Parts: sequence; C-alpha cells; structure tokens
Amino acid sequence: MTNITRGRAGHSRRDFIKASFFLLSGAMMTPSLYAFNASNTPAFTLKPIGRSLALADYYIWCSSPIWGDDGKVHIFYSRWKKEKGMSGWIRGSEIAHAVADRPDAPFTDLGVVLSPREGYWDSTTCHNPLIQKVGDTYYLFYMGNSNGKTDTKRIGIATSKSLDGPWERPDSPALMPGEEGAWDDHCTTNPAFVEGNDGKYWLFYKSWNTAEYQNQSGAVRGNRKYGLAKADHPEGPYIKVSENPVIDFSDRPNNAQLEDAFVWKEAGMYYLIARDMGFYNHEFGLLLSSPDGLRWSEPRVSYLDMKSYVQESDPPAHLKRFGRLERPMLLLDKVKGTPRYLFGATQGGAAETSTTFVFEIESYKL
Repeated sequence: MTNITRGRAGHSRRDFIKASFFLLSGAMMTPSLYAFNASNTPAFTLKPIGRSLALADYYIWCSSPIWGDDGKVHIFYSRWKKEKGMSGWIRGSEIAHAVADRPDAPFTDLGVVLSPREGYWDSTTCHNPLIQKVGDTYYLFYMGNSNGKTDTKRIGIATSKSLDGPWERPDSPALMPGEEGAWDDHCTTNPAFVEGNDGKYWLFYKSWNTAEYQNQSGAVRGNRKYGLAKADHPEGPYIKVSENPVIDFSDRPNNAQLEDAFVWKEAGMYYLIARDMGFYNHEFGLLLSSPDGLRWSEPRVSYLDMKSYVQESDPPAHLKRFGRLERPMLLLDKVKGTPRYLFGATQGGAAETSTTFVFEIESYKL
C-alpha cells in the first residue's frame, strides 16, 4: 500500500479545522469545514479549495484539468443554460475552456470549444470532456448524442496542437455500442483514457443494457458497467478487448454500480477513481486498483460526501443531488504523474445550479 503525504505529515483534527480559515475567498465562494467521519476513512485526505468556476447563467459539470505549456492550469468543462434545469445536460450541453494561474485559484472562462452540430452524431449535446496530451497533440474525449436521449450517447475525440484550438472533431464516433442484447448495447459514455504498459492506448467506457434499462423501475434503472477498448493510436480505431465488462457490480445487492471513472498509472499499477452508485453510498467516491486493467480490486472509499468537508446552507428543492461530488477528475503532478488536486462537479453555489469544486490532495493511500 502506497502512502503519499504532501506538505506536513500527521495532521491533527485541530490542524484540519484551523485550515478552514485559510481557504480562498472572493470569487471562490468557499464554505467552512466539517470534521471527517472516522468510521469511513477515505483513501484521499482532502483540503477544500472551493467553488473555483461558477457562471450565473449556467450549470457546470465535467471539469477536466491539465497543465498548460504556459504553466497555468486549464480545464475543459461542460455547461448548459440554467433555464434547462439540471437535466438539461442531455439535450443542450456544450464544452468550454477555462484557465487559472494555479490549481487553487479562481478560473476564468475562455468560451466554448465544442457545441452540438446539426446533422451529426453530436447534434444534440456535447458533454463528458476529458483532456489528455500524447506527444505534441491534445486529445479531447467527449460524449455526444443526436436525439436528446441516452440511447444515442457516443464517445468521440477532438484534436488540437494547442489548448487554445482550433479543434478538429470526427464526423463519426470513436466507439460504438455493442450489438442488441449485449451488456453495452445502449450507449458509450464517460470516457477514461490511459496509455497502457503494452504500448497501446486504452479507452475505458461506461454503458448498460437497453432491456434492463427499459424494464426496471426505481430511481436508478439499469446497471452501469465499464468496458475497455484499445488502439494503436490515441484517435483509434478502438477495439473492445472483450465481450464482457471489466468492471461489473451487478451481482451485488442494491443494484450497486459506479460511473464517472478517471484512470491513471502509478507504481506499476492502474488506479481508478469514480463516483459510487450504491456500493457504499451514492454520495461517496470509490477507488479501485488493477495490475492489467482487466482484473480490478474490491472498491474502497476514495472520498466522502460533500458535507464531510464543507458546510453550506440548505439547497433549494430543485437541487435533489446536492451534497455529492460527481465527475471526479485528477490533476496529476507535472513530473511524477501522481495525484495533486481533485476536481469535481457539485450542485449549489450562488446561482443555485452546479459548479466546479476543487480539493487539494494532502495525502493518499493506494
């Protein structure tokens, strides 16, 4: 088990509470801290930075960070008009670019980079951005759909030599669903990308079975699983490594599943951070490890619910998922490639929508 500590080790509870007085202020609407629940000690010890990107007229989601050649931190994030409500992501999201001088500083919006294109596979929405750099090229993985519903969600890849664009995107998706009846016949979404130790490029994706989704009832229909496809080039073509998913909790109680995976390599292993959907708690994050990307460990808690870190006023009735950190993304160390900051999306903020929220990772245990 790897134990990485940043800064001063052995933080006491008093130290942790005192840290609340040094959080960013002003444009970063930072709430005060709560104590951890010791019975659910997470793998990541987090220091809240705050709501570092908020826009009055938009819901913000999916904030994917990367270090720029300018020494600044750039994020590619999804957003949609406030009047569409929380569910507006599936029928009107666009992907935009923002920048900050440091990971713990407020971000400035730089405008839209990808928006829906009429007549294409991404004509209704552009969502789920994941920014990666391989060689001298930036790859912006994302999800698009063409009917405002989940069954046309497909993963695509836009490319550019610069974070400032221009971005070229494909006329066709990079990864299609499975054949009718397959576990992944409904869609491909939530891309997670890593360069494999086998010299290939790995694309993890979320999907589920259409029949299960249509025939089940309840708050969460269908069981979301993760598959893996590989390619010789970051743009593809991607070939699925198996007809079966590589992460599958469907044999567990309570329709347990996960989503929003982010994958990285460290000390010869692959690690995955994701949002829990019923394994422990719908408001927690999960951490899994694998020696080969195919066999994954039992999930551990990676982070807790938002109220374990920050205290905010009660949300309005329309923010029913308030208190969750979703779409977790890591900003890795420039040299070591190890986790430094956790970026996520969470409901709330002054506009009563959703914003980017950033945590500094003070230490972690893998």
